[in-house]
Amino acid sequence: MPATPNLDLLRAAAESVHAVMPPTPQYCWPLLSQRAGCEVWVKHENHTPIGAFKLRGGIVYMAGLRRRDPAAKGVIAATRGNHGQSVACAASRAGLTSTLVVPLGNSVEKNAAMRAFGAELIEQGHDFQAALEHARELAEARGLHFVESFHDDLVRGVASYSLEFLSALPDLDAVYVPIGLGSGICGMIAARDALGLKTEVVGVCAEGAPAYALSFARGEAVSTNAAETLADGMACRVPEPAAVTAINRGAARVVTVGEAEIKAAMRAYYSDTHNLAEGAGAAAFAAVMKERAALAGRKVGVVLSGGNIDRPLYQAILAEA
Repeated sequence: MPATPNLDLLRAAAESVHAVMPPTPQYCWPLLSQRAGCEVWVKHENHTPIGAFKLRGGIVYMAGLRRRDPAAKGVIAATRGNHGQSVACAASRAGLTSTLVVPLGNSVEKNAAMRAFGAELIEQGHDFQAALEHARELAEARGLHFVESFHDDLVRGVASYSLEFLSALPDLDAVYVPIGLGSGICGMIAARDALGLKTEVVGVCAEGAPAYALSFARGEAVSTNAAETLADGMACRVPEPAAVTAINRGAARVVTVGEAEIKAAMRAYYSDTHNLAEGAGAAAFAAVMKERAALAGRKVGVVLSGGNIDRPLYQAILAEA
């Protein structure tokens, strides 16, 4: 994204998104607010047609690809699930085939959803980074267009949820955003700046996948040897340098949350709102609970970025309460 966000470009991307799906709601849930000790507003990206925010980026990306390369026939991407659903759904709408590479042991239900959107699914590698490297090799071998997990078009697309959220609630003191490869939080920073608001943007990482927290602390991209967390949408060990630059420039801080804190936030969403949240989707509220003492009396936004989690895992997490 450019250093100075262009509100017209963000609004044009949002129009493309809204031609496919309506804006998602934002609600202030009283029980959730009581639990957090502050006024909490939830942006429900679990209510998109794929159950996660990523579809917004896919819609804008595929429209741009069609303009840039009208001869393109098929796309390929690496994913843990939500990016893949976005690519498969948006590619199908654009008349393109999709091939998706996921790591071994990936979510069974996310895999099924990607196939249902028409994707060829390939399981390869022990984690996302290994799947990514295999996908790049296949792209060259098969002559497919490789869809990055971080790209300006993806950021502009997902920024549409931030435009919706911040336009509806311009007086938020802070908004907490989970970080995977960074498109969501970069879109939030871009929308905040384009709208000229003072809202603090707070990034959230899993303690077991701290690459972006380490990068924020050091001021440059820092990779890790592993990314172990139940929040698969945040399991990044090699950060995107452009995202690191944008986050370090525009975020107030990056908070890390542990697995127990993520699970507790998932249970809180179910008990207080009866919404299902996957690990990454619950992470922002987990961070609010971690910083609860400093947030008393403030008006805070959290992004429930997705609700795609396998039933056995979700049942086990609920049973821990």
